Amino acid sequence: MGNRVPREDYEWVYTDQPHADRRKQILAKYPEIKSLMGPDPRLKWIVCLMVAIQFLAFYLIKDLDWKWVLFWTYTFGSCVNHSMTLAIHEISHNTAFGNNKAMWNRYFAMFANLPIGLPYSASFKRYHLDHHRYLGGDGVDVDIPTEFEGWFFCTRFRKFIWIILQPLFYAVRPLCINPKPISQLEITNLLIQTSFNVLLFWLWGAKPVVYMLAGSLLGMGLHPISGHFIAEHYMFLKGHETYSYYGSLNLLTFNVGYHNEHHDFPSIPGRRLPMVKKIAAEYYEGLPQYTSWVRVLYDFIMDDTLSPYSRVKRKLKGDVKQE
Repeated sequence: MGNRVPREDYEWVYTDQPHADRRKQILAKYPEIKSLMGPDPRLKWIVCLMVAIQFLAFYLIKDLDWKWVLFWTYTFGSCVNHSMTLAIHEISHNTAFGNNKAMWNRYFAMFANLPIGLPYSASFKRYHLDHHRYLGGDGVDVDIPTEFEGWFFCTRFRKFIWIILQPLFYAVRPLCINPKPISQLEITNLLIQTSFNVLLFWLWGAKPVVYMLAGSLLGMGLHPISGHFIAEHYMFLKGHETYSYYGSLNLLTFNVGYHNEHHDFPSIPGRRLPMVKKIAAEYYEGLPQYTSWVRVLYDFIMDDTLSPYSRVKRKLKGDVKQE
């Protein structure tokens, strides 16, 4: 468990990200893909159902013994809460109500944020669109680990700890790489979420609050669904910076596994991304892909050539317009 990863820097490239060019090629050949763009009318109802399920779980969990609270937190609550973070990812692309109702999407994301317990939907929107626009951009894309992460988490055991602590690093990383002034929406998100957390504690005590917060932290740490954090952009094969996953967990994650397709067409809702792959199959079948996020986590930890440094990074040119 002590073998040190030899990589000491990111994979620096001097080319643009591949998604814009591929998008142009695909649209030129298959213009019908444009019909897949736009909001998904089912999304808001699915999100409302998921929120209702977690509210019911809060009520049911309040009288259980602590051992059962912890059991259901990891086996159920963590799955639902991680899925809810990916619903917020969908909403950040305005796929709930469309681009013409942008603020409806922002406030609906705050509603979806409630059972997660951590007020992050407003901040996620700001940074995630930068991730799409400037994939791998030095000093802008906060999905790229910091220098400290790459330097310190360089053995199998440390990589294992790093995966457990993913929620912490995703929270702290923007403050280190690309800090932004706090927006009014972020303040609103914080006030709404804090009020909800206090109300939940006042109504039903500490157990639902622990279930909620621990479920979010565990679900985004060492958890099968968390394999998508590693699978999406860590360079398992030289020259490839985005990877798709076509396994069954896409059913719980709004097809976030279709990640090449998503970066090629971020305005297409997750439910329709399999149709992109079907229509433009020749553009995706030859790309590296996964069928198991658990295997991705295992391989990342055990492969002594992989570390948080295993990311493609580029210096940005020209004007950088951030959210």
